[in-house]
Amino acid sequence: MTAHPFRTTLLSCVAFLAGACATATGPSSEEDIVSSEEVVVETEEMSPSRAMHERAIVMDTHLDTPANLVLPGFDIMERHDPALDYSQVDLPRMVEGGLDGGFWVIYTPQGPLATEAYEAVRDTAILRSLAIHKMVAANPDYFEIATKSTDAARIEGEGKRIVYQSIENAYPLGEDLSLLKTFYRLGVRMVGPVHFANNQFGDSATDPEGPDNDGLSALGFELVKEANRLGILLDGSHAHDLTVYDMMEASKTPIILSHSGARNVFDHPRNVDDALLLKLKETGGVIQMNALGAYLKVLQTQPAKRAAIMKLRKEMGDVDQMTEEDYQTYLETRRAIDAEFPSDMADFDDYMEHFIHVLDLIGPDHVGVGADWDGGGGVVGMQDIAAFPLITERLIDAGYAEEDIKKIWGGNVIRLLGEAEEYAASLKE
Repeated sequence: MTAHPFRTTLLSCVAFLAGACATATGPSSEEDIVSSEEVVVETEEMSPSRAMHERAIVMDTHLDTPANLVLPGFDIMERHDPALDYSQVDLPRMVEGGLDGGFWVIYTPQGPLATEAYEAVRDTAILRSLAIHKMVAANPDYFEIATKSTDAARIEGEGKRIVYQSIENAYPLGEDLSLLKTFYRLGVRMVGPVHFANNQFGDSATDPEGPDNDGLSALGFELVKEANRLGILLDGSHAHDLTVYDMMEASKTPIILSHSGARNVFDHPRNVDDALLLKLKETGGVIQMNALGAYLKVLQTQPAKRAAIMKLRKEMGDVDQMTEEDYQTYLETRRAIDAEFPSDMADFDDYMEHFIHVLDLIGPDHVGVGADWDGGGGVVGMQDIAAFPLITERLIDAGYAEEDIKKIWGGNVIRLLGEAEEYAASLKE
């Protein structure tokens, strides 16, 4: 196969960037950063539920936080206030919430199905991965890129945060599936074919025109095959039911729904019904529970608020292109809009209703957490990752044993990663 010059250049940049940042000066004051070990030592009267939470490898499979890494003034090492800048993930809150890490998302929005558009969004996706690598390389004592199923326990054991990477929306691959290997080499270990609209790989759950392919397209089936070959976990969140069934049928390894909910609790196309969940269990897959309020219950819509936000974005442009001063102006205006139009929100009980329904239906071997942080997730009572111990408390109250809770928090997704790796390795024998 002929080497793609763009991919070769970008991979060289990754190697250079990682090396350069690894030697960069770390945070200006390490006293400002509290390690998980220090939290454990200092909390002499730790509750039994918190102690159990600390013993688990706690991972969330859908962290949209990489989008924040390029925002003016954002620092993953500093604690942010979601009431001020809407962020939900940073190192201090990871420590407070006992979040050991998870899948950091390379997201790109859906655009035209055309060569020129593919090339532009491909560049955006690779640069997003570079931003993740830069964050890790700049803070090597606190974060580490994970590429193997065994990395999670090792990294957690060393007191660092686990950074797997995933692609939400395979649209940037265009029609060149060899690019998936490029992303694999960058560290990607999960890929979801679609997002809010149908694309070259298959049908979305939320395309207003309905399905185009009755599931995966021919190219989508090839994507499944290539992901299996590489050892990349397949993600069915955002996909139409027909697409998810095709993925389960075509994949040689179990799939994941990285951030989804229960349609039998709330009828929304982004959720999945009990029949699909039972098929997911039958095939060994896992659903990670989403905390985006509009997918949990009926919420009052606010067209005027939406229009005001769209007007603000049109006037000020892309936030990642703003100066820090302009970004602060943007945030101030956005907070004023929120004050004028208070949002109707789901709460933690609504979230756990979905969670417990799915657990009761398919059991703790097939359920985990993917709350969609920094991508719309968060409910009253669990508005950022600092509140994660509440889930453990509620699972204990529901009668789940520690071994089950460990599976839910990290064990199940680690199992899926291992199965994907084993199948890929078997093809080389």
